[in-house]
Amino acid sequence: MMSPSLSTIGVLTSGGDAPGMNAAIRAVTRTALYHGVQVIGILNGFDGLINGEFRPLGARDVGGILPRGGTILQTRRSERFFEARYQREAIRHLNEAGIEGLIVIGGEGSMHGAYALSQQGVRVVGIPASIDNDIWGTNMSIGVDTALNTIMDAVDKLRDTASSHNRAFLIETMGRGCGYLAVMAGIICGAEMVLIPEVETKVEEVIAAVEDAYRRGKAHAIILVAEGASIKIHDLAQAIDQADVGFKTRITILGHIQRGGSPTAYDRLLASRMGFKAVETLLAGEHGVMVGLKGRLMETVPLSQVIEHQRAVNMEYYQMARILAR
Repeated sequence: MMSPSLSTIGVLTSGGDAPGMNAAIRAVTRTALYHGVQVIGILNGFDGLINGEFRPLGARDVGGILPRGGTILQTRRSERFFEARYQREAIRHLNEAGIEGLIVIGGEGSMHGAYALSQQGVRVVGIPASIDNDIWGTNMSIGVDTALNTIMDAVDKLRDTASSHNRAFLIETMGRGCGYLAVMAGIICGAEMVLIPEVETKVEEVIAAVEDAYRRGKAHAIILVAEGASIKIHDLAQAIDQADVGFKTRITILGHIQRGGSPTAYDRLLASRMGFKAVETLLAGEHGVMVGLKGRLMETVPLSQVIEHQRAVNMEYYQMARILAR
């Protein structure tokens, strides 16, 4: 049953941007308007909430944004939001604007911010958006699929150059605490080795893998390194070159290119489903939760549980990447 008392909701995007955030904003806005609920967009994440940077969102305001990367509401990382005085300021602005429910679209830190507000009586629902896929409580976060496709395209092109020059390419992906992107890219791109934060790898192991690839007659070696891996990519390249195993190394750091670009069909659909579910959840009187994908279903999980757990890479995929690399 929908809540008749909810007349206005707010929506914000926070933390690192992820392809598909705009699709979620669109779904939130149009679902709420369908139910007769006004929508106020909050600019610049939690900083905008503290500063009272609001703008109303209508159906036409979110038209044509499905294919756009980034977020039309802009996003920030706000360290000051976790201070009690700034949270009070944010809640005061919510009350002054008549915002009775809030939807927060963002990553792990954003879910901590959403939980902090929920503990002070604000009706909040979170939507997971993080290309690292490191948010507990959902099989997939918004932006992951697009980032993987971007990595795949880059690695495929780099392999052409690596093969032409008989090089070992060390390619750094995002993933400070979770090696999901590196592992999945390792499988779909056929990397010789994957380095992730969850597994400590010795330099000697990488050198042996590169040398083995050379001895078996491979034209190249692709090593994918998550940014949070125990071995730093420049140190690793130097060690391989000094070992003189046949291949010379080249380094490519993909960086923020992984965050950009038009979202894939999967991310557009996932974001739309999550935005729709978030509004339906609020209107049903449920809050203090995050919507998440469980199998094929969209379900809710308490924010208190989301922030208590760290989502790590599935080690079965890591083992698959190692086996298929042979």
